[in-house]
Amino acid sequence: MQKRAPRITDVAKLAGVSTATVSRALSKPDTVAESTRNAVLAAAQESGYRVNLSARNLRRQRTGAIVVMVPDLGNPFFSRILSGIEEGLSKADLNMLVVDTRQAHPKPQLLLNYLHATRADGIIALDGSLPDAVLSATLSGPDAPPIIFACEWTPADRFPSVRVNNERGARLAIAHLTDLGHRSIGMISGPRGNVLTGARSQGVAAEMAARNLALDPAHVFDGDFSIEAGAKAAAAWLDLPNRPSAMFCQSDQMAFGFISELTRLGISTPEDVSVVGFDDIDIARRFIPALTTVHQPRTALGLAAAEIIIRHIGAPDDRSSKPNILDVELIARDSTRRVID
Repeated sequence: MQKRAPRITDVAKLAGVSTATVSRALSKPDTVAESTRNAVLAAAQESGYRVNLSARNLRRQRTGAIVVMVPDLGNPFFSRILSGIEEGLSKADLNMLVVDTRQAHPKPQLLLNYLHATRADGIIALDGSLPDAVLSATLSGPDAPPIIFACEWTPADRFPSVRVNNERGARLAIAHLTDLGHRSIGMISGPRGNVLTGARSQGVAAEMAARNLALDPAHVFDGDFSIEAGAKAAAAWLDLPNRPSAMFCQSDQMAFGFISELTRLGISTPEDVSVVGFDDIDIARRFIPALTTVHQPRTALGLAAAEIIIRHIGAPDDRSSKPNILDVELIARDSTRRVID
């Protein structure tokens, strides 16, 4: 005969506690004493008991899944954010489903399919340019799961969000370059209309004004946060009659493209031009030269996003849209140097 699967009553008997205590210890471990929790976990392991998440979610009328919408899964910037989200969600027995919105943007219905309580308990959007039809659907009634934004956000902060202080990060970059003696500073911006581009550009303008400097429009190059955009800007920088001695790139990827293209053309960083990035992705400290950049606490950002969505799922009537803004810091490495007269 096939042996029956262990039940919660078996765990309770082995641990010497009630089934209610076992349930609390496994679903809300912080509500029971450590000694009791340890006894329940040991009994569960000894008996081979496994929590039936599907049954639990069915009782709670939940799917047990959070959908994370990412604008470009190929971008290494998102890796640690996703890791932080997954770590945070796992504490609440929630699974993470990742959607690449770059592929779905031309077909809004693909995104709309997730905005229903039968598909997901919540949405974490890392893409601030979701179509209006998608954003409107998130406000359409009780069947729509809660949505929060991470990294990016929507105009007027219509939805809860967690992000870094982008304006301060840009100011730190400009302050670092001016402290090194640079007075002619250029910039590679992000996509037009993007909230990150706007905030970082505002930070650049504010810090340069505070230091009685002006940003020459001829020294500003359009970008899209990609390596190719940085390489294209390098060619444009090289064609300038009066080249800025330093460049602030609104993403590390663009900084890598800018530096590598100039290196290919025989221009050295930082000897010929100092470069600062933004993000501090993992390769930044291993790049040659190691990149001076604005550090975003990406894992912490992901953890915060998970905590917010869990809180909003548990308290649907208390969903504050006030943004949670994390601080940044500048990491000085080898891609910048002091101006030598």
